[in-house]
Amino acid sequence: MEITAFRDLRPFSQLVFTAFIVMVSVMIFFILSLVVAIPIWGLSTVLHLPEVNAATPQKIIRLYKFIQVVQAIGFFIVPPFVLGYLFHGKSNDYLYLNKSFRSQNVVLIIVLMFIVAPFINLVGELNNNMRFPAWLSGVENWMRNAEEHAAEITNAFLAVKNISGLAFNLFMIALLPALGEELLFRGVIQKIFSKITRSHHWGIWISAILFSALHMQFFGFVPRVLLGALFGYLLVWSGSMWLPILAHFLNNAIAVIAIYLINKQTITPNYENIGSTADSYYMAGISLALTIVFLLMIRKQNKGKTIPV
Repeated sequence: MEITAFRDLRPFSQLVFTAFIVMVSVMIFFILSLVVAIPIWGLSTVLHLPEVNAATPQKIIRLYKFIQVVQAIGFFIVPPFVLGYLFHGKSNDYLYLNKSFRSQNVVLIIVLMFIVAPFINLVGELNNNMRFPAWLSGVENWMRNAEEHAAEITNAFLAVKNISGLAFNLFMIALLPALGEELLFRGVIQKIFSKITRSHHWGIWISAILFSALHMQFFGFVPRVLLGALFGYLLVWSGSMWLPILAHFLNNAIAVIAIYLINKQTITPNYENIGSTADSYYMAGISLALTIVFLLMIRKQNKGKTIPV
């Protein structure tokens, strides 16, 4: 039996209903994760997860990774398909997953995600050096503590020594977020806000801000907003979800592989700082200029495929 009752909802009602579906999905997958995790790790360990640091046992790290994967599926991947079916009837069509794209776009995006890195590094460094007024020092300290805690978890996840560990990190940190976050934020939330504001630009930037805010990493907030906006424009200009998914995957995968190679002492740690140091500011400027050129090329390549508001 086909469900059609939700197809005529107004955009604001769609937004509220989206939040409801996400919360229900998260709760269901949380319960499922407990059913799986408790027999493996034990009730006490699952209910009283210790803080993650350099000395955390690998058994606990594996539990954290399991939770991360389940959360990604329940929060980001399942809800967009449910919402696509309820709002439209065909999830693939609603989420732009059945839209074709030119093969030249793949090459352009691969190059783009490398050349944008120095500019993003510079913006990230400026964001990280942000200072609050003295009367907001308590807020700043809370934000930095949250940032350090998130960094400890990320570093623990990335501290792998073999190819199998790298492959799983690419799946968990690059592939799942690229699929899920793009489907939810660009495929659903951006679309809803574009309809509410009757503007792709507002839809792109509002969803990019929400996308960055969800990560709860305040001193990386601005570069994440810029990347979210970049992914949003790729979707609008191409009409295909696969291009922002590819760009998002490459952005995360490059970072995961780079850290793996740095830990292996194959490349220098300075790789992460290109564009953000005084002797490489010029590279950030070149990066920004080339990024604009490549975005214009991608837009021209996809002329006529722009998604209507």
